[in-house]
Amino acid sequence: MTVTLADVAARAQVSPATVSRVLNGNYPVAASTRERVLKAVDELDYVLNGPASALAAATSDLVGILVNDIADPFFGIMASAIQSEIGGPGGRAGGERLAVVCNTGGSPERELTYLTLLQRQRAAAVVLTGGAIEDAQHKAAMDAKLRKLADAGTRVVLCGRPQAPETGAIALTFDNRGGGQELTEHLIRLGHRRLGYIAGPEERTTTRDRLEGHRDALAAHGIEEDPRWTVHGRYDRRSGYEATLELLRRDPSLTAVVAANDSVALGACAALRESGRRIPDDVSVAGFDDLPFSIDAVPALTTVRLPLTEAGARAGRIAMGREEPPPGGIASVRGELMVRGSTAGPRG
Repeated sequence: MTVTLADVAARAQVSPATVSRVLNGNYPVAASTRERVLKAVDELDYVLNGPASALAAATSDLVGILVNDIADPFFGIMASAIQSEIGGPGGRAGGERLAVVCNTGGSPERELTYLTLLQRQRAAAVVLTGGAIEDAQHKAAMDAKLRKLADAGTRVVLCGRPQAPETGAIALTFDNRGGGQELTEHLIRLGHRRLGYIAGPEERTTTRDRLEGHRDALAAHGIEEDPRWTVHGRYDRRSGYEATLELLRRDPSLTAVVAANDSVALGACAALRESGRRIPDDVSVAGFDDLPFSIDAVPALTTVRLPLTEAGARAGRIAMGREEPPPGGIASVRGELMVRGSTAGPRG
């Protein structure tokens, strides 16, 4: 049943005119009244009618792109590729679409808030990038929100994020587990048996998948994982630096460090050098994603290349209806192992 302005007014115990003033922001309203109205809007999941130009159509010319951190090249590359496919014919006003990049900062609450705002504006499409948060309550809220968006005519595309069954969303997923396994198997083939692993935040699906791939490789070669060899942290350089120092403290005999992504790997390299270890002579280092700076590192990083630009562009075309969705609404993209100078066989 559709929630109306009158329903919100009744819940907040104010007049419909007051609700309209709060939502439109065109008239002073007492702070306490405003809070009651906004609370009622959230509780009832009321969808505010967007601009007048959007009222005559199912959707507006707005396209939302959700990213964890726009300063992270992983997300910046995908967002740029998505946006490159959004401009051009397709919208009503001059044939253009307006792309809005929403930076969640990894916050589950902000992720849901942005989706609600895009729903209220009747967005033509929403593209969510990167891994999801592994929390049952948040997942249920996200699935419900994505279903509402899709039911209202918004195209929903997940790029680099696990499929969300029964939401109507199209998923272009990355095979993080397969890539993680291939990367570790490369190091094992070189002769490494004592491998430290710097994982990302424990609550992210990307972290789980890459770590499971690493463990798959260890198990396949009969290598028992030492609990000391895994440290969790953020997906940034500082985390890689701090985690590597901790790994060396726990086990100075490690011959290789596998990092959650390339930024983390750079931090690992800095920590190893400060500790007097040479790369790869003393310790090999491997990353993930093949971000632009990876090949310029000294030595160049061995990593798994994810086709971020290609996947982002495809997500943008699907979001705009210029490319058919993959069969079954899901396509898995495998990464490519890039062997470079940061890995070699252990000495001695």
